[in-house]
Amino acid sequence: MSADPQPEKNVLGGPLLACGYDPLTGFFRDGCCATRGTPGVAHLVCVKVTAEFLEYSRAQGNDLSTPRPEMRFHGLKPGDRWCLHVLRWVEAWEAGMAPKVVLEATHEDVLKLVPLRALKRHALDLH
Repeated sequence: MSADPQPEKNVLGGPLLACGYDPLTGFFRDGCCATRGTPGVAHLVCVKVTAEFLEYSRAQGNDLSTPRPEMRFHGLKPGDRWCLHVLRWVEAWEAGMAPKVVLEATHEDVLKLVPLRALKRHALDLH
């Protein structure tokens, strides 16, 4: 018998909370920015998108507003929470366009690429 997998943690060291269910987010479309132990899963930053971020993302070639039914994606609107790919968040952060982050729903693996202090500066749940 194998042991139960360890629960995934957020960037603050606590349990990883859900990011959002409407729209249903996460790599596995389960509402969480989780990896489930799967290598390469990088949609780990729980953000609350703004119109400015959505426009910036579209200009960078990552259109998050347009529905893509074939991918079960209805398109995002300002105020939606979404598990953003960590490298997309870094790109926006470096350009001064990073959306707010929900720390308790952002996977601890993000800390491999982003300092906690940067995430805290953009934290939705600390302000």
